[in-house]
Amino acid sequence: MKKNVLLINLGTPLKPNAIEIYRYLTEFLNDRRVVDLPAFIRWPLVNLFIVPFRCHQSMKAYKKIWQTQGSPLLYNSIQLKEALAQELGENYQVELGMRYGIPSIEDALQLFQHQRNLILLPLFPHYSSAATGSALAKCMQLLASQWIIPDLSIKKEFYDHLGFIHAYSKMIQEQLHGLAIEKLLFSFHGLPERHIIKSGCRADCDKKHNCPTIQESNDHCYRAQCYATSNLIAQELQLNESQYLVSFQSRLGRIPWIKPYTDLLLFELRKQNVKRLAVASPSFVVDCLETLEEINIRLRQQWLALGGEELIFIPSLNYHPAWVKALSDIIKL
Repeated sequence: MKKNVLLINLGTPLKPNAIEIYRYLTEFLNDRRVVDLPAFIRWPLVNLFIVPFRCHQSMKAYKKIWQTQGSPLLYNSIQLKEALAQELGENYQVELGMRYGIPSIEDALQLFQHQRNLILLPLFPHYSSAATGSALAKCMQLLASQWIIPDLSIKKEFYDHLGFIHAYSKMIQEQLHGLAIEKLLFSFHGLPERHIIKSGCRADCDKKHNCPTIQESNDHCYRAQCYATSNLIAQELQLNESQYLVSFQSRLGRIPWIKPYTDLLLFELRKQNVKRLAVASPSFVVDCLETLEEINIRLRQQWLALGGEELIFIPSLNYHPAWVKALSDIIKL
């Protein structure tokens, strides 16, 4: 009997138009794990203010990165699924489900021919309730309605898996081969600071600099996991502490998000007369709006406007052979 593998990614609009983006944002931002406020506050805030305001902005952003194959996130995720299926071989059936949008998790679950076993793998290297937690909660909700619950194996965060670290390091080496840079910036997707508090982090940390080493007091701290990934990649690349930095992008609203902020850090780098910068985003294993538009377009424009000479964009792993092999190893653990 084949082993079933469900890869889960965040999701994407089907088309870069107002109707599809409005539908996607409405589903995404009404998730109580994403906007973790009481329902009587969340509903009017999201549906009357955030979604209408963000819809037009998001549409312009998506149009800048849309490809002939469609959504980059969907295309790259499908290519990854197919490459993984080939790597795993005929004893596995691999499907892809999006937490928001199409193909949905529900659609993917219905494709499995044998329902007795299931390996769940959210494609998020670092645990957050807003991404990994939401994806797994949705799976549990859907599986709970089945008469026979399959044997489950859940592969959660893989921020320190040696195969993931090696694959990302290899991608950086390939992109920087023969190029001279002064700093490597690891820009991770941000979260509100209250999400870190709710994760139960008890580490002695000023929330401004490098997080302490992962231990029991901070083993579910998203920020600490991000720093752990950066430090491990830097070790493999043989970088010293002065050669790389960590920051967080994509903040929304006026509430405190985890720091330092990527866009504000650029000002500090220019004050240090840094001119050639490379940016990698290890939060994402496939390229999407946050890497292709926020980093490769908007952040690049900001850097050049500040007087920087060059910004080298490091693509996500997508379906790089080293990443496909690492993903296979994670599944077989």
